[in-house]
Amino acid sequence: MMTDTSKAPFSGTMQAVCVTDPGASDVMKIETLPIPQPGRGEVLVRVMAAGVNRPDIMQRQGLYPPPPGANPRLGLEIAGEIVACGAPSVGQTMPAIGTKVCALANGGGYAEYCLVPAGQCLPWPTGFDAVQAAALPETFFTVWSNLFMPSPITEGERVLIHGGSSGIGTTAIQLVKAFGGIPYVTAGTADKCALCEQLGAIAINYKEEDFAERLRTLTEGKGVNLILDMIGGAYLDRNLRSLAMDGRLVIIALQGGAKAEKADLARIMTRRLVVTGSTLRARDTTTKSRIANQLQEKVWPLLANGTIRPLIHATFPFTQVVQAHQTMEAGDHSGKIILTLDTPPQQNN
Repeated sequence: MMTDTSKAPFSGTMQAVCVTDPGASDVMKIETLPIPQPGRGEVLVRVMAAGVNRPDIMQRQGLYPPPPGANPRLGLEIAGEIVACGAPSVGQTMPAIGTKVCALANGGGYAEYCLVPAGQCLPWPTGFDAVQAAALPETFFTVWSNLFMPSPITEGERVLIHGGSSGIGTTAIQLVKAFGGIPYVTAGTADKCALCEQLGAIAINYKEEDFAERLRTLTEGKGVNLILDMIGGAYLDRNLRSLAMDGRLVIIALQGGAKAEKADLARIMTRRLVVTGSTLRARDTTTKSRIANQLQEKVWPLLANGTIRPLIHATFPFTQVVQAHQTMEAGDHSGKIILTLDTPPQQNN
C-alpha cells in the first residue's frame, strides 16, 4: 500500500562508523551524525543488523572508492525496519512504515539508520530474523546477477566457484545446486572443503593440488561450463584451461591482482569462450531493483522453505566493528560476518 508521507520528517541523531583517512581497521570510528532524510523513491531504515563484506575492507583501505553519488560511508547490506519514506517516483508504490526489510545499500549501512532506494529492499524471508536477513543482499544480488540473469543455469551444468567457503561461495553453491547445476569449488583448508561438500559441492583444496588439473580429472576432460571467479589475474590462465567449449568466465573481484602474466588467447577463440566481469555497487537503481524482483520471485521461496540458507560465521556488536573487520581480514571465516545493532526507535517530530 502507499505510505503516508505527509508526516513530519524523522529527525534526530544516530551513531555511524566513519573513516577519515584510509588505513588499517582501527581507522574506523563511531561518530554522532544527523539522521538522514529520505528523498524521492528512498526509504529510511532503522538498522538492526548489517553485513560485513570484502568491498568494505577494500574501501576502508582506500582501494575501492565508492562510485559517484553513493554514500561514502561503509556498509552495503542491512536488515531492519522502515521508519520513513520519501515521495514515490512516478508509478512507484512505497512500502509501508513498519515493514521489516533487508536491503542492498549504496553505502552507509554501518549506522543506526540508513537510506536505501525502495526498489533495493526485500522483505525478510518467512521465519528469518535480522541477522539472517542481513546476510542476504550483497551475496544473493551478486550471485544471482552474475550466474543466473545472463542465462539460466541448466540441469547438469558444471559450475566452478572460487572461494567456496566465503559468503559469496556458500551462496553460489546452494543456488547452483537448487537450480540443477553441479557446483565445484576451490577452498584452502580441509575444514573449508568439508563445509563446501556438506552444502553439496565437489571441493578442491587449491593449496594441495592444481585446480585446473583436478577439474580435468573430475570432469573427464570436459571442463566446466561456467566459472565464478574472485581471484582475477593469478587464476586467468588456469580458468581458461578449465572451461568447456562455449564456457563462460565471470570475474567479480581481483584478490589475486588485476593483471595476468600469461593467458592462452587462442583458447578463447577456438573454444568460443566468453570472459566477462562486473561490479555490483556501480549498477544503477533500476538494475538493482530488477535483480531484487527476480530474487523475491525465484529465490525467496527457497529461503522460506529451508532449501537454501545463509551461513553465519560470527556476529559482532556494532561497537566491535574493528574486530569484525579483523576477523574477515584473517581469512579463517566461513560464511558471513554480521554487525548487530540495538537501536531504540526514535519518534517522529
